[in-house]
Amino acid sequence: MNKTDSPPEGGKDTDSSSKGRGGFIDWIKGIFSGGGGDNSLKESLEEVIDELEDEESSFGEEERSIIKNALTFRNKRVDDIMVPRTDIIAVPSSATFEEVMDVFVEGTTSRLPVYRDTLDEVIAMVHIKDAFRELVTAKDKGGDRSLRAIQRPILFVPPSMKLFDLLTKMQTTHIHMALVVDEYGGTDGLLTIEDLVEQIVGDIEDEHDEVEAELLRELPGGDLMADARLSIEDLENLLGLDLLPDDQDDDVDTLGGLLFTLAGYIPAVGETITDKNGLHYKIVDGDARSIKTILIRRRAGTEENKAETPPS
Repeated sequence: MNKTDSPPEGGKDTDSSSKGRGGFIDWIKGIFSGGGGDNSLKESLEEVIDELEDEESSFGEEERSIIKNALTFRNKRVDDIMVPRTDIIAVPSSATFEEVMDVFVEGTTSRLPVYRDTLDEVIAMVHIKDAFRELVTAKDKGGDRSLRAIQRPILFVPPSMKLFDLLTKMQTTHIHMALVVDEYGGTDGLLTIEDLVEQIVGDIEDEHDEVEAELLRELPGGDLMADARLSIEDLENLLGLDLLPDDQDDDVDTLGGLLFTLAGYIPAVGETITDKNGLHYKIVDGDARSIKTILIRRRAGTEENKAETPPS
């Protein structure tokens, strides 16, 4: 390994000085941005993996977690982690300044996309700190508060873009929100720089975050109540089962997506779908365009549980 490939000394002390932490982060960046080409990168990653598996590893627990996340980060795409279109909170360009402030106060986001007529026509974004600055400045000047005055540019990226490339682009452009658009220019999803960083260092809760509602909870008797946004990977890890059809491993990320795939259409409230493992999924809440809540039964025995997968 070259100099950038050598982990900093004293890796066991996860409470070391900020200088030590900076060296560790610089080393992580060196792995991904080294000039040695793909072969050099592959060798670096293989050595890191060997180091992680070594019981005498100099890495602390936090560092192990960050490195493992960094290794998977390189292969992830924008559409793997984006906020889906249906969950995007945005404001129309016709909104008043007061209406935008109300959205900030009631919501859990510090950035909002601004669109013209529909979400397919996003033109900018606004940041909460600019909104408060405008609020104070306009009051001092005795003038009207302007939404246009605080609009910032937003990035537009394809779903296939690698997260590492997007992170680099955000760093160079200083634009920290990206809209994910399809081949026709329609809006697919949304990402912020916080979403990217969390993929490496774990969840970051800022002063505007609220505790998320549980996506999964166990009921008496062993049944599960799940949100359709629940990650398939998390559910598979919990159940110890492979839930996806063999030809769909790269196309489905959430429980809702799995049920769309199994049924071949959007299941209605009250329907029950059975997968290849014998798990029964009853749609508890949803509408004509989406499903929201699912009851997962892990045991047979009731007439309801004997329902078969609807024909595709």
